[in-house]
Amino acid sequence: MTKGFTLVPVLPRYLLPHAPDGASVGVFGGSFDPAHHGHVHVTRHALRALGLDQLWWLVTPGNPLKANAPASLSARIAHAESLVDDPRVTITGVEEQLGTRKTYDTLAALQSHLPRLRFVWIMGADNLAAFHHWENWRSIAARVPIAVIARPGAQQAALGSVAARTLRGHRVPQSNAAGLAMMAPPAWCFVTIPMRAISSSDLRAEGRWPQR
Repeated sequence: MTKGFTLVPVLPRYLLPHAPDGASVGVFGGSFDPAHHGHVHVTRHALRALGLDQLWWLVTPGNPLKANAPASLSARIAHAESLVDDPRVTITGVEEQLGTRKTYDTLAALQSHLPRLRFVWIMGADNLAAFHHWENWRSIAARVPIAVIARPGAQQAALGSVAARTLRGHRVPQSNAAGLAMMAPPAWCFVTIPMRAISSSDLRAEGRWPQR
């Protein structure tokens, strides 16, 4: 692949999640191995705080930054669907169809196929702390607005991170979070919500997610 150029895979429209033209769509990516009520909690608050029309859980085939493979994509999607009953929320494994594994490539493909949607990338504060390790992280920030959702014990590391310091001039106050989807990137907002101390890794360690 030529540096600075992303080859966008062609995918029939019917295989993509649907949203009406002009809709603001939050994209919440992760392994969801497994999905849990903490994800639902974040989703509910993100929809409200960011003024989103829809929110898509982007269940990744595999996280390139993690050494161990997750449970099967079908198992993770089925479990996620069992937790969500909000019609504004879509659970999708579209990266499998797109053949993308890196966030930048996935966002480029979604924007190419669905240019009339306004996307916001949603990540936890723990991900912002490590964001500078992601491939093309600066290009991700230049492509879509980013909402960073507070996580227990992660605020200091997140707001002191390389990415937060680099992008400090583009931070949007939480009072303006509802307009984030309409802003030209780079733009990011740290969104504080009531916190729940639950994680997928804890559930796996407790043996409450045996699928492998």
